[in-house]
Amino acid sequence: MKIELPQLIWYGNKTLEIDLPDDWEVETCPMRGASERALTVEEQEAAINSPVGTPPLRQLARGKKKAVIVFDDMTRPTRTYEIAPIVLRELIGAGMDEENISFVCALGTHGALTQHEFRKKLGTGITQRFRVYNHNCYENCLEVGTTSRGTTVSVNREVMEADLKVAIGCVTAHAQVGFSGGGKIILPGVAHIDSISHYHIDVQAQAPETTGLGNFDHNVMRFNIEEAARMAGLDFKVDVLVNGRGATTAVFAGDFLAAHAQAVDRAKDVFATEPRPSNKQLMITNAFAKPNEMAIAAVLGAFGLENLTGTVVIIANAPEGQVIHYLLGRFGQSYGGRQYPVGTIPPSVELIIQAPHMDKTFADWFSNPEVVTWTRDWNGTMDVLRQKFGPGTRAAVIPDATMQYYTQ
Repeated sequence: MKIELPQLIWYGNKTLEIDLPDDWEVETCPMRGASERALTVEEQEAAINSPVGTPPLRQLARGKKKAVIVFDDMTRPTRTYEIAPIVLRELIGAGMDEENISFVCALGTHGALTQHEFRKKLGTGITQRFRVYNHNCYENCLEVGTTSRGTTVSVNREVMEADLKVAIGCVTAHAQVGFSGGGKIILPGVAHIDSISHYHIDVQAQAPETTGLGNFDHNVMRFNIEEAARMAGLDFKVDVLVNGRGATTAVFAGDFLAAHAQAVDRAKDVFATEPRPSNKQLMITNAFAKPNEMAIAAVLGAFGLENLTGTVVIIANAPEGQVIHYLLGRFGQSYGGRQYPVGTIPPSVELIIQAPHMDKTFADWFSNPEVVTWTRDWNGTMDVLRQKFGPGTRAAVIPDATMQYYTQ
């Protein structure tokens, strides 16, 4: 059985073909919206110019002196290079001077982007005309208030000094807040490390049962984010949904709460895994949209196994390696950021990571990376699997375990 999987989202958007034995019982479990049609640029522009909960962007921009456009980083599939030119046309059309429009990458606690990555994300036309900055979560942040859940919110100075704050991001299933997007571009996106760690650790601890992959409606972390973004004065948000190849299939724009609510309502269906795998001996999970945060794929893999016991394969083709993460990452042989380690591989799960660009620290998301079995290509992975699995093996393939979620 041959199955095609998307690979290398920022490196040509290619395809990996894997071949599984015909005598295995294999289910392919994509997200429901995997094949949705990509929007044209004209359709994206129409959505942005028909916002929800707020006047059109051009109207908001009239009379403003300084604007900032906040955008997500290379751990997100957002094709900002499609959206940003539309936003710029509205700002400049309202009379704003190009010299007073800047871009800030919402890194949260991720490592800084290079200029090459800025060009991938924004396009060379924008990087040549506008100043583009990385967020620094340790410096140059201004305090804007404290949320009802106790987070002292400090936000990037370049963002706070703008009198028009616009943001571009995406909505996918998220392991903590249920679904990404909305005000998350502010907290943790352009917030100080102290604000981010309080939100991640202390706020989550207040009601952990409300958080988790796909858990959105009563999520205490989401409520905290929304308070913070309102305090920071986020004026206009564009959130996109994507298909199984990362192409933009829906655009929601306007007030960040109203637009996000509509986006999540749609995302709950788009990113749901169908069929939902269960009672498998082997889960093959592809990390496409976020190969540089490949540990996310382990969650969907483990919960597809019978009694959380069996083998999970993560296919993680990330030429740039795993993202630097100052909150969750390891920064020495036995220590890391404030929330390190993000997890431990349980003894009931055998984890195989297929990583063509594997390095020694690739699995340092986990406290016990030494238990990982490493391969570099599908032939090597099958050599390992054949030693353990024979005819009748119950297996499932998740085409993108970094965007999908289980509805139950």
